[in-house]
Amino acid sequence: MNARDQPHAQAKPASTQAKPASTRTKPTSVRAEPTSVGAEPTSVRAELVEALTPAQPDPSTPPGRTENTGQAAGVSRFHESARAQVAGGATYIDDIPEVRGTLHAAPVCSPVAHGRLRGMDTSAALAVPGVRGVFGAGDIPGDKTLAAFAHDEPVFATDTVQFLGQVAALVVADDVMTARRAARLVRFDIEPLPAVVSVHEAHARQSYVLPPVHVNRGDAKAALARAPHVAEGAFEIGGQEHFYLEGQVAYVLPLEQDQWWVYSSTQHPGEVQHWVSHALGLDNHAVTVECRRMGGGFGGKETQAGHLAVWAAIAANRLKRPVKLRLDRDDDFMVTGKRHPFAYHYRVGFDDSGLLCGLELDMLANCGFSADLSGPVADRAIFHADNAYFLEDVAISSYRCKTHTQSHTAFRGFGGPQGVIVIERILGDVARRLGLDPLDVRLRNLYSDEPTSRALRHAQGERGMPLRSKNSPAQTEHASVRAEHASVRAEPSPVRAEPSPVRAEPVEAQATHRNVTHYQMKVEDNILDPLITTLARTSQYRERRAQIAAWNAKSPVIKKGIALTPVKFGISFTATLFNQAGALVHVYTDGSVQVNHGGTEMGQGLNTKVAAIVADELGIPFERVLSTASDTSKIPNASATAASSGTDLNGRAAQFAARHVRDNLAAFVAGLDGCGAGAVRFAGGRVITPRSTRRFEDVVSAAYANRIQLWSDGFYRTPKIHYDKTTLTGRPFYYFAYGAACTEVAIDTLTGESRVLKVDILHDVGHSINPAIDIGQIEGGFIQGMGWLTTEQLVWNDKGYLQTHAPSTYKIPATGDVPEHFRVDLWPEANREDNVHGSKAVGEPPFMLAISVFEALRDAVSQAGGKPEAMNAPGTAEEILRAVSA
Repeated sequence: MNARDQPHAQAKPASTQAKPASTRTKPTSVRAEPTSVGAEPTSVRAELVEALTPAQPDPSTPPGRTENTGQAAGVSRFHESARAQVAGGATYIDDIPEVRGTLHAAPVCSPVAHGRLRGMDTSAALAVPGVRGVFGAGDIPGDKTLAAFAHDEPVFATDTVQFLGQVAALVVADDVMTARRAARLVRFDIEPLPAVVSVHEAHARQSYVLPPVHVNRGDAKAALARAPHVAEGAFEIGGQEHFYLEGQVAYVLPLEQDQWWVYSSTQHPGEVQHWVSHALGLDNHAVTVECRRMGGGFGGKETQAGHLAVWAAIAANRLKRPVKLRLDRDDDFMVTGKRHPFAYHYRVGFDDSGLLCGLELDMLANCGFSADLSGPVADRAIFHADNAYFLEDVAISSYRCKTHTQSHTAFRGFGGPQGVIVIERILGDVARRLGLDPLDVRLRNLYSDEPTSRALRHAQGERGMPLRSKNSPAQTEHASVRAEHASVRAEPSPVRAEPSPVRAEPVEAQATHRNVTHYQMKVEDNILDPLITTLARTSQYRERRAQIAAWNAKSPVIKKGIALTPVKFGISFTATLFNQAGALVHVYTDGSVQVNHGGTEMGQGLNTKVAAIVADELGIPFERVLSTASDTSKIPNASATAASSGTDLNGRAAQFAARHVRDNLAAFVAGLDGCGAGAVRFAGGRVITPRSTRRFEDVVSAAYANRIQLWSDGFYRTPKIHYDKTTLTGRPFYYFAYGAACTEVAIDTLTGESRVLKVDILHDVGHSINPAIDIGQIEGGFIQGMGWLTTEQLVWNDKGYLQTHAPSTYKIPATGDVPEHFRVDLWPEANREDNVHGSKAVGEPPFMLAISVFEALRDAVSQAGGKPEAMNAPGTAEEILRAVSA
């Protein structure tokens, strides 16, 4: 799901940027200096050697731009709000001037993880001067359950509390500090109940928020039985706090005739509108939600923002006054969901070359107390358990475990990282078991057009297992639509009874070539081998690996490690209905243009890219286009800005809207000049025909005088995708984004401390709409992923209390953690699918490049004589020291 980067989307100075992606034949590069090891080896693909040589910028180009080609897309330019943000002039929710009579709210949170709620004593809070009221479940005029898909999460805790920090009521006061102090005076009467905090305990109790899902291809057990080697392992990875710079906040204003205006820091205004109207018992049209920008989201403001808006709206409805709710950072930690922690157990078979023969994999997702988005998160983890590798005989079981913790939610990658890391770990362990270079084992298992082992056995006359399709392709596609809509209102299964599992049936196409995923999507745009081998050459992986071995032989304390890992990430919402978008483009009589779309701006540069797309469609300068706030009264039913699809969906919708206006103007000018509309061109702020050249604004003014429509809407739905939720098969993704990272690390074997020394990245963004922003996304995503796997550790005690709930105990990467050598190159090829300007999504895929950090740490542990197979994530100093000493 989720383009969710925020502080990393600022443009680089022109001295560090390459030529625009739309015209260049060479990729952009952040730092083009070569590594300090020996001469580069000969490339296996000579044509890519030249293509991947970093371009030199034009020294005459002004700062923040590449040379002017007359186009807006493909040019590195500053984020549209950058100057305002630096000057403190960019407005966030808490900067909006408060209307007279605004009150402030604070949550009343459960002090225990699980218990029967017998009552609350609010008298001390109500006695505080300035407190206007305490509101709970009894004050909800509409449904007391949030309008989430699973319909399993109460607006306020009622009969039971299910995690430490669950909001049971809201205190409203004249100012925010009074509200917060009063909220802490509310006393609970709770009968404690056993709290399940461990995902393993939840699985043992068969405590699930959703039914387990089982995906099978071939016969994994038979493949393991005939495999030359079999290995077994188990490990765990932790969650991650979003740590957006702007915390969760909502500001609700009552309007006339029972209408409401909601300012929300949200990635999904449409869902906030739906949730608020549902809780207030109103039609959707009575609620308008606006979001100009967020100070970061990363998925944490997809569903979680809706809670604050609902709570504030309930209080505002009772008091008939505007109410603002802004969470304190500690409360934000305690109340909101995180990235899902996962636990794994696997059995893998492989041959002497490292080729995987069979895999049985159990994935236990810690979902917290409710479903939230855990179903699609866990599904995407299944989809990405292959990463870049063909799995011929595989059996994956996914368990969505209920624990008494915060309900975990979307986070950049949306389950993809939890799927990718398991197969990368397996391949790393297989390589060490066989004494092979892990890169060679990875290359050996890549998707390709080669025949499968089963196909080869059939060709040799060996009798293989017949694989039959349960449904025809047409039946599958129609069934997917029915299942998609049916799943929206499905009731969750009983928590303690084993639910009916979802099983994917094998399909006949599985048995032919190594280019079909385990969920039956053919990999048609595969660039994995040339991309990985190119990065291995340009990063001098082989030479550095030899040098690292020599270093480690002489260094008794500091050990180094290196790893090169790829990523293949599917782009589209797996919930097919979300793959749609709308936009409005207004051309004013002075030639200026305003665009509004359903996406939200969280710092990732969506509005900057959309404005460039519209500018190019109309042939006008970028500066003449203004992107306005996301607003449910302008674009209804908009999907969340998530799944890395913000530009793909909203950019295309805006392009279509601008094209409608352009076509109106072309037809008008063609009538004036007596030519065909197809002969009219829009470029450089001019409208050009075979007979004349006019300024764009002059044409617009004349068109208005002749009553020509100068505004239009645009709508886009992603083509080709279909997905059957009952079998977890189909084509859930429009295309794949690819990348690879080579990372070198060092560890101190006496303390477990580690440092990332060098990072080289080659990433596929298609033809970049804005190289500076895309490089910023890649850098930011990588560092955020590095934090997940090294320093960011969420620790709950056995009573369900989150002990790491502040910056003093939860450590995100700082500037000192960024390696001095940090090179990012962009793959020069356009998207092979018909995507806007030939681009590809960039928000989430780079996050998984940081798995190379974890694999490099495990390589260093191995070089130190430890047991990397015993190492869990994050690889903190304690975890590294434990693995080294094992």
